[in-house]
Amino acid sequence: MVLKDVKPLREDLPFGVIIRGMTKEQTKDPAIRRQVNELFYKHGMILFEGVEPSSDMQVALSDIFGPLKEHPVYSVARVDREGKPGVVEIAHNPEDTGIVEFGGKQVAHWLPWHMDHAYNGELNRAGVLRPIKISKDGGLTGFCDGVALYKAFPKDLLEELEGKQIIYTLNTLMSEMRFGLPDGFREISEKPGAREMYEASRDQPRALHPAIWTLPSGERCLHVSPWMAEGIYGMENKEGDALLEDVCQTINRVAKSQSYWHKWRPTDMAIWDNCRMLHAVSGHPADQERKVQRTTIKGDYGLGSFEPTEQGEKVLEVAFE
Repeated sequence: MVLKDVKPLREDLPFGVIIRGMTKEQTKDPAIRRQVNELFYKHGMILFEGVEPSSDMQVALSDIFGPLKEHPVYSVARVDREGKPGVVEIAHNPEDTGIVEFGGKQVAHWLPWHMDHAYNGELNRAGVLRPIKISKDGGLTGFCDGVALYKAFPKDLLEELEGKQIIYTLNTLMSEMRFGLPDGFREISEKPGAREMYEASRDQPRALHPAIWTLPSGERCLHVSPWMAEGIYGMENKEGDALLEDVCQTINRVAKSQSYWHKWRPTDMAIWDNCRMLHAVSGHPADQERKVQRTTIKGDYGLGSFEPTEQGEKVLEVAFE
């Protein structure tokens, strides 16, 4: 058995496919599992349309790509899935939210381009996202392929980035985001819990990830996360900061023509390759609710690490009670 309702995510984009109408029974079929993994490996992202809108279906889809992994920040809300790890809930509460302004608009739950778990020495292979409560306006999730970014990026910037490692920390405070902010950006109100999370993580070693890496396919991938980036390893000076700001602002510009922004429907789910893709959230009016659930797929590209410390380089998962 093979899936037949497969089409490009968008005809003008070099990444992503859409699979329609996949069922829970099909997630158990070895031939279909193999086909879906091959599509994911080749295209970096899959949008599943017309699927059963349930946690059971989300876990079944996720299982195609590998075992679930617990989210490394334990303060993130969990969803009880009978002992299954890795199902978290990300919700916006209109009465208790962080708001930012740029482009003449104020929005809640805006997230810039980023990769998940950049603050860790180990990434996760992928994330599977599904909507629980869809905001009426905004609330789009954006996806941008690092392979496409590399091909579209200025050659002089790629040459300067070659061999560089980017430093990341667990800092979700928008007021302290250092690189790639939009013009006219300002924080109106701080996201609840962000400062406590930052303070609790300050003593943790910083994570290092390559700015450019080569996929097993041989394709080159630009993989820089503007969010949570702290600098270039070995270049924590004005020159290095200027280079990283140039890179992050160029990502913002190139992504305007190289990204896909998805408006959610109840029967949608999406998976993206976290070692290859960047993603973002457009934000939405603060008086509207938005809630999503995400599973985390275990797996890593093996190129990240923690910065060496006096105790030596060590692998750890940042944990908060």
